[in-house]
Amino acid sequence: MIDVEVQQPQKVTRRATGTVTLDEVAALAGVSPSTVSRAIRSPDQVSVAAYEAVMRAVRATNYVPNRAASNLASNRSGTVAAVMPAMSYSVFADTVHGLEAVLSAAGIQLFLGTTGYDEAREEEVLRAFLGRRPDGIVLVGASHTDGTRELLQRSQIPIVETWDWTDDPIDSLVGFSNRDAFSAMTQYVVDAGYRHPTFAGWLTGADSRAHARRDGFRDTISRLLPDEPVRILDTGARGISVDAGGWLLEQARERHPETDVLVCASDIFATGALLAAHRRGIHVPTEIAVTGFGDFEMSRHLPPPLTTIQTPNESIGRRAGELILERIADPHAESVSIDLGFTLMVRESA
Repeated sequence: MIDVEVQQPQKVTRRATGTVTLDEVAALAGVSPSTVSRAIRSPDQVSVAAYEAVMRAVRATNYVPNRAASNLASNRSGTVAAVMPAMSYSVFADTVHGLEAVLSAAGIQLFLGTTGYDEAREEEVLRAFLGRRPDGIVLVGASHTDGTRELLQRSQIPIVETWDWTDDPIDSLVGFSNRDAFSAMTQYVVDAGYRHPTFAGWLTGADSRAHARRDGFRDTISRLLPDEPVRILDTGARGISVDAGGWLLEQARERHPETDVLVCASDIFATGALLAAHRRGIHVPTEIAVTGFGDFEMSRHLPPPLTTIQTPNESIGRRAGELILERIADPHAESVSIDLGFTLMVRESA
């Protein structure tokens, strides 16, 4: 404990700009500027009286500490950047929530950027973030442009890729195998007696995880039903939406009328398919079954409740945040790959 004598407070004259300086807070509190700095950064290093005097002065002046100087001195920005495909989907919002909870508890602010599933856009976002020198970066996905990989490898800051699995991560990795997850779903529908499955998803874009799910479906069908054609439907320019899910159901009925189960690459598509089936009087799962991926909150409340793959959304964010903090504390800590797995949720839709 460093005890500091509290001097008589002085009257502060505000500068013309209206900006309150640390010296002015010190004058109002009746302590030295260094005591104000210690009270704000390390309260245990000043006396109770000094701390209370400083806090009264801070509240009275609405003083906001200037972090830029301390960041330069410590070579730390106190920030972490997270780059997501989109924030409109609850699965990624859950990941951000878990990440932010871990980082905020350590006094680190989270910056967010979105790519719209565009790898070139991801590179642009990362260039902008790296110019602000964050203490770490969290990414969704492990597929990037060559330029992005070079940027990140040369950044010399902790990188955590998430929501994917690869044998060649840039640094650390927290996620699961989308291919294995979809293989497990396909195995389930075949074991359940379905013989004419159709894959439904968005393959036109640069979402590598959707392609991995397609591959898991294709390989499992070829192995378990070698005489069955591999049926693949792509929403194309329709992208990812509930409306696109309804369109996928219509396409399956028209182009592959033998389809007995629509295996959707996302709960978003599965939701659209179920709602469209309800509107058209198509009984699920008697006339056609539907499965999803992601286990969105709405999925268990749909008519009928959706059979889907539950992913560890929030846990991915929390574990990624913990790895970033571990690497900040020990820059020489080894990179790690953590497989959090997935869970098959069997409900009434299939």
